[in-house]
Amino acid sequence: MARARHARSVVLVEGISDQIAVETLASLQGRDLTGEAVVVIPIGGAHSVGRFLDLFGPGGRRLRVSGLCDAAEEPHFRRALARAGYAQPTTRADFEREGFYVCDRDLEDELIRAVGPEALQALLADQGDLGSFRTLQKQAAWRNAPFADQVRRFLGAGARRKLRYASLLVRALDIERQPRPLRDLLSRI
Repeated sequence: MARARHARSVVLVEGISDQIAVETLASLQGRDLTGEAVVVIPIGGAHSVGRFLDLFGPGGRRLRVSGLCDAAEEPHFRRALARAGYAQPTTRADFEREGFYVCDRDLEDELIRAVGPEALQALLADQGDLGSFRTLQKQAAWRNAPFADQVRRFLGAGARRKLRYASLLVRALDIERQPRPLRDLLSRI
């Protein structure tokens, strides 16, 4: 929040792993968000978005505000935008015109799909985590689950693993396969 004091634009994301992913991709694109006076703020979950929109939006500091949310949280974000004085976004296109982008399921899911199973397994091997991942895959609860669900569970199960892999997944992306919500968000700010 202290960095937002001098911002001209803020990007609201649900959590710290989302912040890491946005900042990492911006860096890989050669962007200096600090130099551009853009601050990515993890809001601690979707239900806090209204407070941040009030602080930074039309009724607050009047900064340029954009954001990224999970698909399940889109209705909450839409209502919060309307309450904060933005035009009521009724469609996904309206929502995006306001600068907010939706990840199908969530950003981790978008990144897992974009990186792909082969590159993801190579990344897990490089990080020394492939053996642990294979152990999870053998567990009865996960044995028949889709690969993406297994990876999501694995990333969420380890202490701080999700945070560590946020940057690693972005770095593993083929530049042509950037998840659309992330790519569009960065082109907007």
